[in-house]
Amino acid sequence: MTAQTAKSTLGLADAVAEHLADPGSVSLPTAHRQHLALGLPGIALLHIVRAAAGLGPWQRAHDWLAAASREPLTSGPDSHPFYGAPALAYAVACAADYLPGAYRRALATLDRQTAADVSCRLDAAHRRIDTGRLPALAEFDTVRGLTGYGAHLLRRAPDSSVLRDVLDYCVCLTHPITHDGETLPGWWTPTGPSGRPDERFPGGHANSGMAHGIGGVLALLALAARHGIFVAGHEEAAGRILAWLDHWQEDTGGGPAWPYWVTRSELRADRLAPFARRRPSWCYGTAGLARALQLASLALGDTRRRLHAENALVAALTDPAQLNATTDKALCHGFAGLAHIAACAADDAHPSNAGRLRAAIPTLLAAVHPPGTDPAHTTTALIQHEAYGPGLLDGAAGIALALLSSGAAVPPRTAWDACLLVA
Repeated sequence: MTAQTAKSTLGLADAVAEHLADPGSVSLPTAHRQHLALGLPGIALLHIVRAAAGLGPWQRAHDWLAAASREPLTSGPDSHPFYGAPALAYAVACAADYLPGAYRRALATLDRQTAADVSCRLDAAHRRIDTGRLPALAEFDTVRGLTGYGAHLLRRAPDSSVLRDVLDYCVCLTHPITHDGETLPGWWTPTGPSGRPDERFPGGHANSGMAHGIGGVLALLALAARHGIFVAGHEEAAGRILAWLDHWQEDTGGGPAWPYWVTRSELRADRLAPFARRRPSWCYGTAGLARALQLASLALGDTRRRLHAENALVAALTDPAQLNATTDKALCHGFAGLAHIAACAADDAHPSNAGRLRAAIPTLLAAVHPPGTDPAHTTTALIQHEAYGPGLLDGAAGIALALLSSGAAVPPRTAWDACLLVA
């Protein structure tokens, strides 16, 4: 990476942090304030990361966490890993990792609430499994479901029984289920990808994504295994997911790719319907899934699969058709997310692929913030843009975090991205 590119990316990250220095200066819809993806906890992460890396004051992180906790937090069935008390717990735990003894009382309360919420979720999920019903996406996905809780617990309480219970559930989720006389994967959901009934998805679908599908479950199982945490059937469950992804992999001519989802008609025909080239993002698509596959191969010691996953990621990050399908800058489904995934994967890659992955990063960063562009102008445009805003997944804070972790000379030391299951 050239010095000019590094300076440009750091300049934009600094500008975003300065613009978001004071929580009182940012206007957010009430519904977004408790949201990790859209609101105060996610913006706090930016200041936590900068403070931990010596790039900014801890007071800003404290101010954003205080603002996030100023009003009563949603807990229980109306909360989820990205909303309410669990979202604040995630951000506070990230700060506490680097400030020993800080937030002890708050974290004790949040930990108890999170454990209680997870137990209730698990009870409901096992009742559903016992009655043979299909799951909702929000039961198991990364953003709203048990996989997201597992990501938090893996970092916060890796030795806890509640994490093992979540992993046991993930194993159960991968067992086939018979519904309406057909054998379906256990993560088949009766709705569309929105989680609501959708006439475009008669009979439901199997979601592949990292945000809302089985890709996130695979990544959680793989990351737990890399931490030495296994439950009964752990490797077999990962194997069932891998076999499914192997079966539905397609060669696009620009490298291997995986569908965002499989519909009931595609399952019956055992063939995907033709689809236009899709963006290779974190939330859906080849980039996120290739990282999950790389993590799984590292956990299982499968060098062949590891090389295949890394080659697929390199292809996705350099194929003009796939990059042309990427139309925004965001962490969730834009160039910032691609750069961050490339940096994470490069750190774990086989020597034959590490350099290729790192070589792709400058182009991705330049798509976020071309060298020579005024960082203050870009920051204002991002924060005021209806589709971006100041938040983590779609907005300026997440873009700044991705720039820091993939383009900075001294990468942040925090595990801010644990919620994405990419590291």
